[in-house]
Amino acid sequence: MVSCIVKDWQGAESGEATLDLRVAKEESASHIVHRAVVRQLANARQGTASTKTRAEVRGGGRKPWRQKGTGRARAGSIRSPLWRGGGVIFGPKPRDYTQKMNRKERRLALRTALMSRTEDLIVVQDFSEQLPRPKTKELMTALGRWGIEAGQKVLLITSEAQENVLLSARNVPSIKLLRADQLNVFDLVHADRIVVTTAAIAKIQEVYGD
Repeated sequence: MVSCIVKDWQGAESGEATLDLRVAKEESASHIVHRAVVRQLANARQGTASTKTRAEVRGGGRKPWRQKGTGRARAGSIRSPLWRGGGVIFGPKPRDYTQKMNRKERRLALRTALMSRTEDLIVVQDFSEQLPRPKTKELMTALGRWGIEAGQKVLLITSEAQENVLLSARNVPSIKLLRADQLNVFDLVHADRIVVTTAAIAKIQEVYGD
């Protein structure tokens, strides 16, 4: 169990929140998180890279010159991989990069990744009412009051989709906004700081707790 100080919109302490999730054993934690990250990145690949072999390149059906007597190296096709415009040797072909991982392992990796970032976790009160209209400047100022430095990669987790928060954060490259029930291992590991609302903490405990 981890206890976190809750901050309000102005950055002052306003209470405590607890997060209690079952994690992997210490000796296997880094391995299972690594597997989950590799799987996520691999599954995101389209796998559409494609090159043509010498059999697929247009042309080259006629022997460019006779076999002997010219003084040049023998050649059977202008589409040889040795020629400019020829085929590609062992080039990429469309393929499926998908990797499988059991659901229990995926959930365990997610919980482990989240609990390993508790030192970088900032819990705040729900601030959607503080943004009656989309305002990026106000959101960035609030992040500064919460102790986040300029340029840090921030993962902002809310309990549900909040339009004004989304519109305020979407044009800031260093901020990634996620709902509490749509977490993934890569974003949890990639962010420098993680900002979670109290409602999102409760949602995470409900969705990912055992």
